[in-house]
Amino acid sequence: MDMNQYLSMFIDESNDHLQSLNENMLQLEANPEDLGIVQVIFRSAHTLKGMAATMGFEDLASLTHKMENVLDMVRNEKLKMQDYIFDTMFKSLDALETMVQDITGGGEGKADVTSIVASLQAIESGEWTGGSAPAVQADKQTNSSMTNAVELDEFQYSVLDQSIAEGHRVFYVEVLVSEHSQLKGVRAYMVFDMLERSGEVVKAYPSVQDIEQEKFERSFSLYYITTKEAQELEKGIMSISEIESAKLIQLDQETLQQMTNQVAAAAAVEDRPETVAVKDAPALDSAPLEEVKAASVKATAPKQAAAPSRTIRVDIERLDVLMNLFSELLIDRSRLEQLASETGNNDLSDTVAHLSRVSTDLQNIVLKLRMVPVDTVFNRFPRMIRDLAKTLDKKIDLVITGAETELDRTVIDEIGDPLVHLLRNAVDHGVESISERVAAGKPEMGTVNLRAFHSGNHVFIEIEDDGKGIYRDKLLQTAIKRGVVTEEQGAKMTDDEVNQLLFAPGFSTADKISDISGRGVGLDVVKSKITSLGGNVTITSTPGKGTNFSVQLPLTLSIIAAMLVRLGSEKYAVPLSSIVETAIVQREQVRNIHGNKMITFRESLIPYLSLSEVFGVPDFNDADEKETEIVVIRKGDRLAAVAVEEFIGQSEIVLKSMGTYLPAIEGISGATILGDGQVALILDPNAFIK
Repeated sequence: MDMNQYLSMFIDESNDHLQSLNENMLQLEANPEDLGIVQVIFRSAHTLKGMAATMGFEDLASLTHKMENVLDMVRNEKLKMQDYIFDTMFKSLDALETMVQDITGGGEGKADVTSIVASLQAIESGEWTGGSAPAVQADKQTNSSMTNAVELDEFQYSVLDQSIAEGHRVFYVEVLVSEHSQLKGVRAYMVFDMLERSGEVVKAYPSVQDIEQEKFERSFSLYYITTKEAQELEKGIMSISEIESAKLIQLDQETLQQMTNQVAAAAAVEDRPETVAVKDAPALDSAPLEEVKAASVKATAPKQAAAPSRTIRVDIERLDVLMNLFSELLIDRSRLEQLASETGNNDLSDTVAHLSRVSTDLQNIVLKLRMVPVDTVFNRFPRMIRDLAKTLDKKIDLVITGAETELDRTVIDEIGDPLVHLLRNAVDHGVESISERVAAGKPEMGTVNLRAFHSGNHVFIEIEDDGKGIYRDKLLQTAIKRGVVTEEQGAKMTDDEVNQLLFAPGFSTADKISDISGRGVGLDVVKSKITSLGGNVTITSTPGKGTNFSVQLPLTLSIIAAMLVRLGSEKYAVPLSSIVETAIVQREQVRNIHGNKMITFRESLIPYLSLSEVFGVPDFNDADEKETEIVVIRKGDRLAAVAVEEFIGQSEIVLKSMGTYLPAIEGISGATILGDGQVALILDPNAFIK
């Protein structure tokens, strides 16, 4: 059976399951005793495993099966979740995500997961006890476990691997000296001397120097290359007096690799001082189906049956096609409305009025189809913040509100990266270290609020932290040092203007460049991306209390409400979301201040821009007019007045791209087709206010 037809569905559902696994694993980390969450995680992992196996992605299915085994032990109360197990599970989820991304790119879902599998096997078999290394079953024929970890570097590993490939015997040797021995160092030296006569010791633990100086308890371990048999070597070691035992395990390339991975996992565990010992868990064989069913009854059962899904998956390209077709319908509707008014035919007017009502309802439905809750972006942030907090040794509480707020899918696809950068910036630069917070009288746990809400024709997304805030003097000194502003300019700037310096290209306040929040790139990339979406970002901060980044975004990028204006024979559209008000000014009200035209608007001076001069309109010049219509536009807190010849009226217009043939024109964000067939250019108000 050809599975390619199901590939797209598999990728979508796999991503959904991985997101669910991440979210529920975070919940379980907060409530490790809640077996109900374990049951949900187990079901997701089981479904993902079955899907992967059906599609033929064996590596993905195999790793998920290993995770499933550990989860099965947890839900049967044979193992308790601890930090190391959580970290291993999260690494497993990262690996699964990498595999799915490889499949999405046309690959076979391959990834190097040997170390993760080794860690899962050690947890499953009960050989990991919390603080020490996961013990390794190096010999497939014996169940011998090793007590000392010997870490190999790349060169030592390659020597052993090549020796096995060339037919030599490679042994892992553990020697135990009698507890009554008075000369441990001498006995160890005699073992080394005997072994080196017929082979080569590659690595020992403890080091040879420590062993010679008797800096070890009773046992030592080593990797050894030889041509002799194990029995002969064991007999030679045991012939030395005061040697209590000698254990030799012959390695092949597979078990050598496994041991190396287990030791690496052990090193990671030992680097974690907060790790708590886990009770030894007995190894589990695969449980019969009846036992699995019985175990599932013990977990918290859902209180009611889940409602059947009433959603379907629709490719975004199909929605784009639907939007384009409706756009053409909207243009024709405007044309029909104009023709009906010109002809004066009542029947035609009634029919067109009904068509307008129906198409308006259809327009609302089409726009809602494209609207997506922002939680599709927000839901990946808790895991990211959790990992960042561990990396930076900080305690961070991410509080998300308004995740149900909806945005156009086009905006959703683009806003993720800027929000990631702002969140990383808040965690890295905003929230202080635990010691700094305690010294400042703050709780150890820092809080980062991520909220979304509607306001007018916009959606606002705010990222607010309770960290150290922005200090004007420090920020200004950094800006002057980097040549962003001069001292004279800085002295005249308001606090808000100083905060906006964070968005200057290449600006960074980091004392040390890190991978956490941009490697010194700064926030200019965030600013440019948000501006390209027709949005804006502002900063408010209180030194010592915290900082708030507020991102303003348009609800949709496809159909917008606009004010149509005329300049001579040309028509332009100004987005209503950027208009403060319209007015008429007398020519004498326009003042020239330092070479710039200004007008008084609500007791303040704002720039006056002649649209006919900006675009070189040949058949209109507002300088010849005694009074001029103006549109007052806004960008953040700044205003400007744009002079036009005449207001045509408000209309809903379809935003069309200028295409690839025309270069980007400053001040123009696109075009629309009017009811009379004319093309009107859509102004980009952000370009007129610097």
